[in-house]
Amino acid sequence: MSGMPWELVAPKVVGVRLTGQLQGWTSTKDIICKLAGILSVSGGKGRVIEFFGPGTETLGATAMATICNMSAEIGSTSCIFPHSEAIARYLSATGRAYAASAANGVKNVLLTADEGSDDYYDQVIEIDLTELEPHVNGPFTPDLAHPISQLKSAVSGSNWPKELSHAMVGSCTNSSYEDLDKARQLVRQARAAGLTSFKTPFLLTPGSEKIRATAEADGIFEELQDAGAVVLSSSCGPCVGSWDRKDVDVRGKERNSVISSFNRNFVGRHDSNPATHSFVTSPELVTAFAYAGRLDFNPITDNIPQEGNQEPFRFDPPVGRELPLDFETGAQTFQEPVADGSSESVIVDPQSDRLQLLTPFPPWQPGCADDMQLLIKVQGKCTTDHISPAGPWYKYRGHLENISNNMLTTATNAFLPSSPQMLGHTRHPLTSEVSVVPEVARDLQHHGIRWCIIGDHNYGEGSSREHAALEPRYLGGVAIIARSFARIHETNLKKQGMLPLTFDDVADYDRIKDGDRIQLIGVDEGELEPGRQVTMRVTPREGEAWETRLNHSYHSGQIRWLRAGSALNYIKGRAR
Repeated sequence: MSGMPWELVAPKVVGVRLTGQLQGWTSTKDIICKLAGILSVSGGKGRVIEFFGPGTETLGATAMATICNMSAEIGSTSCIFPHSEAIARYLSATGRAYAASAANGVKNVLLTADEGSDDYYDQVIEIDLTELEPHVNGPFTPDLAHPISQLKSAVSGSNWPKELSHAMVGSCTNSSYEDLDKARQLVRQARAAGLTSFKTPFLLTPGSEKIRATAEADGIFEELQDAGAVVLSSSCGPCVGSWDRKDVDVRGKERNSVISSFNRNFVGRHDSNPATHSFVTSPELVTAFAYAGRLDFNPITDNIPQEGNQEPFRFDPPVGRELPLDFETGAQTFQEPVADGSSESVIVDPQSDRLQLLTPFPPWQPGCADDMQLLIKVQGKCTTDHISPAGPWYKYRGHLENISNNMLTTATNAFLPSSPQMLGHTRHPLTSEVSVVPEVARDLQHHGIRWCIIGDHNYGEGSSREHAALEPRYLGGVAIIARSFARIHETNLKKQGMLPLTFDDVADYDRIKDGDRIQLIGVDEGELEPGRQVTMRVTPREGEAWETRLNHSYHSGQIRWLRAGSALNYIKGRAR
């Protein structure tokens, strides 16, 4: 569609050998939760994760999809499994037998790990599925991995709120028919034991219209709703904070814990509350936790207390049903675009606060990086949820001016006290007044003053979230200089005409002080080239100026985006 190739640095390949077979409460979610604990949220950057070994033949198709979906949380370029009988069964069951037949025909040639591939992987990780434990990861990061046998001690040794305020299953991860059916099996066990309702509010999000219709036809929703579950639409929902949460004081930053089968659990992601401690695990564990109501619970060893003289109850692990007897089609809501849209026009009410036509960003201005004020020095984890929080802000996704008011409003400023009240604040470089980051950015822009951001390690991890790159560009930013970037966010910044650079010596991050002014040398026309370093000159408020070297990952095509003002500007210019 863009009329140009997409270039990518050739990734390394990490091989994950799976042996054995999942047992008891352990599920495929635990494979990726364990892998996140091994590799960290940045360990997959610039790498493809390839699963291989006999254990892959024991997994269902949607189970593999759960792993591939959440592999983004370790920063991987992509994640692949070999073709298997389970994948062929799924394709056939969903009306794509032709694809299953085609894949079966080339399985041994193209869709299976090569013989002796162990010798060619850049790294090999071994996971024995038989020995793998269920995992609960969190809070605040998906790579803080806790095997279930160690969770209770981790909770007791922390200040995490033990009572669970919500339990949630679904969204894009763990929302398959098999996932929902496992939740139903546990509800049936609980009802048979006399437990008629959840102890913790339980929310359920089906993964698609097809899954919603199938689960409804099979009676899954009816049984879960009878136990008190709330079934939401097939959407991102609470995972990105798109829900009307009233059980805790979000504005007052009330401390609470939630548990979900989502893939992300960053600070403020679910409700814009930095004091919400979010933990991720499998759908079956989420369901069991919803009955226990507490984080320090282990369904393998612990009973569910009951009122009166009833016997204590302990769950048996559910048995996964890979596929339903039949998939329902569901509502057909797809609207085909017109064949020729050249005569169509988009009319937006100029008074709308939710929709706004975009104005192309201006081309690169020579000298715009000569004297930049430092807007904020971000300290620690800064995901795209920190840069552009979701939740109530999502209603402004079509209005760049309004949604830009959330920029970095949950980020930690290295120059301010580390407290919930100071998140998202910065000191105005000219007046020294402390205010929220977007207000300071707008004021600098109003006065024609360019600015930049200093970032920490893996800046921009998490969701691809385009607004996290659009907003700093819209508010007058020129460059973001970090210890390192998450790959997708770095590319998104380039696409919007921002200049992402990394410290050649990461220790230089610590030398940046409040009030520093930044000059970039070697970034104008004819100077910035692939592989050529950039010089950063730092002028502090007091003391001598100093210089250091910065790196970039631009190729020649991306430099043309920068000069044009954005990738869209460049594409439009080529089409003329």
